[in-house]
Amino acid sequence: MTPSHRTGGLSRRHFALVLPSALLVSGASGCAAPHQGTGRPGDPIVLTLLSHYASGTLKEALQRPVDEWNATHDRVKVRTKAVEFADLLTTFMVRQAAGQGADILHPYCLWNGQLVQAGVLRPAPSEHTEEIRRGYGGAAVGASSVGGKIYGYPTEVQTYALYYNKRLLREAGIARPPRTWRELEEAAYRTARRDGYGNTLVQGFGLSTYDDSTTVGQTLALLNAAGGTFVSADGRSTAIDSPAGRAVFDLEHRLVVKGASAPGVNVYKAFQSGQVAMVVSAGWWTGSLKTEMGKDYRDVGVAPLPVPEADDRRATLSTGFMLGVNTASEHPREAWEFLRWLNTEKVSVKSAKKGATATRMSSLQVSVGSMTGRAEDMRTLLSEGSDPNLRPFLDALAYAVPEPNVVGAQQAKSLLRKNIEALWTGQQSVDESLRTIRRQVDEEVSRSW
Repeated sequence: MTPSHRTGGLSRRHFALVLPSALLVSGASGCAAPHQGTGRPGDPIVLTLLSHYASGTLKEALQRPVDEWNATHDRVKVRTKAVEFADLLTTFMVRQAAGQGADILHPYCLWNGQLVQAGVLRPAPSEHTEEIRRGYGGAAVGASSVGGKIYGYPTEVQTYALYYNKRLLREAGIARPPRTWRELEEAAYRTARRDGYGNTLVQGFGLSTYDDSTTVGQTLALLNAAGGTFVSADGRSTAIDSPAGRAVFDLEHRLVVKGASAPGVNVYKAFQSGQVAMVVSAGWWTGSLKTEMGKDYRDVGVAPLPVPEADDRRATLSTGFMLGVNTASEHPREAWEFLRWLNTEKVSVKSAKKGATATRMSSLQVSVGSMTGRAEDMRTLLSEGSDPNLRPFLDALAYAVPEPNVVGAQQAKSLLRKNIEALWTGQQSVDESLRTIRRQVDEEVSRSW
């Protein structure tokens, strides 16, 4: 479930992402986008691919493999179209209703239940389903599935972990990042600082109403770490009003009431300014921090998300996107073949390791500071001289839990955010927040069936 500015958890692409050119796929050509065929015999089939990769590094990164395909395939060509992320879901639905849907779609996985119910997404054929199950981690496969059926190839995947400021922890006499919630809470109180007027100078633990990544994303990551879930297995009700959900809300409430968290602060600016000791966020942020903080980035560390008790199993949140085929496409076989080529075929990459290979999509994502759910590709692409702060996000692919993509997921997420913010700002108690979420979200998801 994503932030408001993209409404989604994988998110703020307005931050500059600088990755080594050595991670780009070698041999991509710069062929111009194909013209639409005339319909005469011998004209190529032209597939359209609609995504939110509308500008900057994202647009360029996607165009490279598309140009490579078009330069090496005569019978089938691909043309990209893009809209801003905020308009993407509406564009899918409106164009479909008007009979103008693209052949290939790149949705945020949160929307998959809604798109499947609306008849927009085509289930993956069996041979592609087998490739997806074999090549991707469980969280990525789950995010690309609805009702047990896989609907596309996972692309961008983000996992959540704990960012921390080494200097602030060290100055508070804390030798290592917290591993349990008790250690997390103690560290938050020891590192928090206020001035004589009660104004926050340093948040021990960064809670922020700035966007979904901090409001909903970190709450769901902590919920998963406690063994809980937001939505029931059948997708018809919320499951947050549980011992795990109550534990998360109690923890966040204590941190705010005792002054270790100040939700009104923009945690993204505050952390890079040394005014937040710890915060939970997704891996996309690492490249941004490295660029924005300069030499101060040496103070940044990343650790696995703390769990309630030392012997608890690790878990965290993952969010993602996928590429699927429109039910209205007149050329589904060709569309799936392009997706197989983009997402499963291994090609050589410019790397210090001789003979290194990875899929085109994995190289694309790493070039813009992201990851895919292909752990083998990520180990290859992130192995040589990469930032050690990326390692916890890669490790989390093995135990992350995908955000629920039931039919009413987007609205349920908005309702969850509203009530979390009411809790953080003192408008509701823990009990009131849990009751309100249950009533509102249950009504939303049940109405969607």
